[in-house]
Amino acid sequence: MWRRSQTDPELAAIEAVYREQLGSFVRLATAITGDEQAAFDAVHDAFVRAVRYRGRLRDREAAPGWVCRIVLNEARKRSSVERRHAASPYEMAEEPATNGHRESGAAAAALASLPERQRLALFLRYYADLDYAGIAEALGISRGTVSATLHAAHANLQTKLKEVNA
Repeated sequence: MWRRSQTDPELAAIEAVYREQLGSFVRLATAITGDEQAAFDAVHDAFVRAVRYRGRLRDREAAPGWVCRIVLNEARKRSSVERRHAASPYEMAEEPATNGHRESGAAAAALASLPERQRLALFLRYYADLDYAGIAEALGISRGTVSATLHAAHANLQTKLKEVNA
């Protein structure tokens, strides 16, 4: 693959994204699907699609966001299929892990109650560690909308967590 990627700049860009962000994409897909194996499958299929359709990558600098969008779509597909066939991970857990905190799932519940765009923007920022340009590319929105979306998500989370702790 190394020789081939030297003559195929899009493939080289995708390979660099794979090497640098595989773990982040798996965490992101896990957060969306709720299942680590489904997340691995989604990320694998996303990279297969990215390689197959690499001719559609217009700007190699945008490769992380472009691949992330494909990962999001694959994870969403798996999540919707899994929801039809099984209960959510929150419903199946007997006692949610709290990492020593008392709120026992309050943060997860607050996060799950956010609108999808806000939730995805948070995942992309903190799980996938994408910058605003990468988030904009992944979600197909402008950088200004990314900023507004993250601000609204933080405000909504803060409000929801205050309600739980009140």
